[in-house]
Parts: sequence; C-alpha cells; structure tokens
Amino acid sequence: MQINVNDINLFYTCQGVGEPLIMLHGNGEDHTIFDEAVDVLSKYFRVYAIDTRDHGQSDKVEELHYDDMAEDIRLFIETLQLGNPILYGFSDGGIIGLILASKYPNLLSKVIGSGVNVNPDGLVKGWHLIFKMIYFFGRSPKFRLMLTEPNITAEQLGKINIPVFLTCGSKDMIRQKHMKEVADSIPGAKLMIFDGEKHGSYIIHSPKIAEIILEICKKE
Repeated sequence: MQINVNDINLFYTCQGVGEPLIMLHGNGEDHTIFDEAVDVLSKYFRVYAIDTRDHGQSDKVEELHYDDMAEDIRLFIETLQLGNPILYGFSDGGIIGLILASKYPNLLSKVIGSGVNVNPDGLVKGWHLIFKMIYFFGRSPKFRLMLTEPNITAEQLGKINIPVFLTCGSKDMIRQKHMKEVADSIPGAKLMIFDGEKHGSYIIHSPKIAEIILEICKKE
C-alpha cells in the first residue's frame, strides 16, 4: 500500500489486528527485513511495516535528514488515525522513534529501539571509517546521513515521557557506552544487551526480535 504524507509517497504493509505497532527498518534496508517478525507479531498487533523515504518502494529523494523522516512518520500516524501506536525501530528506525518521542510527547505509547545512536560518534570507530570511505567513493545520501546525523541532545532525550526500551548486541556497531549514555538520558529507559549478537543479527530476517517485543509488551 502507499500513502502520501509530507509531499512524499511512503510504501507500507499492514497485517494483523489489535493495538497498532509501527516497524521501521535501518539505513539501506526496507520493510522486508521484518517479514519473519511480522509473521509472529501480527497475531498480537496490527503491524505497519514502512519503507522510509528513499528506501524500498517509497519515493526517492536527493537528500536525507532524520527530522524529515520523523515528520513522515508523524503524518503517517495522524493521517491513518492510529491513536498512540507502539514504535519499534532498528538503527535509523530507532533514531526516528527517539526524535518523535522527544518532539511529540502525545504521539506514541512507547518506543523500542535497537542499535540506536544519537550522534555519529556513537558508531564504533572502525565502522565510522568504513562508512566514510564508502561515501567518499559513492556520495550516497544514505552514507552521508550516517556520517553527519543524528544530533539528538541529552536535553532532548530528557523530554521523553513515555516508556523507552533499548537493545543492542555485545558486538554491535554502536558503542555500548554510547547506548548506556542514551538510556541514562531518558527518564526510566531500560537497556538490554544481548551477548554474542551483532548490530542486526537478532533482527534482520529473524523472529528473535518479535519475541523481544512481545516480552517488553507482555504479550502472551
């Protein structure tokens, strides 16, 4: 399905019934990374898996900014009158979730984010160098985005007044210290670190993240 919001067409799928759950993928991916998780979660939620701008089947753009992507999702929620959905975001998707929660305190019911950084320094240095080299040769707006954004301050995180649950792998491309600092800056936020997991190993085409979301939301 497609919807026009913020002067852009977003592609999304909708499966299941019940409380709305939005799922947002990471940089360079699309909604299909959640196929296995959606199969599980759609038994408990009405799951909206969205291709963010310049990804998947959504419209392409010349420049990418997280604030624009967040506005897309805000208008998606308001246009479809979803009430106060849960938002699960992986990597870039989690960044979008934190921006929305800090700017619009009445929009979401909770945010669950995996492998989330709030500034480029949150990346493990080796990964930052790799992305810098890829951007140098390809000039992709997706890699430019990761090198220059996000820039979410501790003050902004401190304004979040809904439940936030963060996860990361012990071998994540986001520094554990950084994610702990992010969690400490959000009132009441909880951080779960999964031993042996990489940035997306328990998320991309994996039902593991579905079980984690169900446990957080106490669905049985």
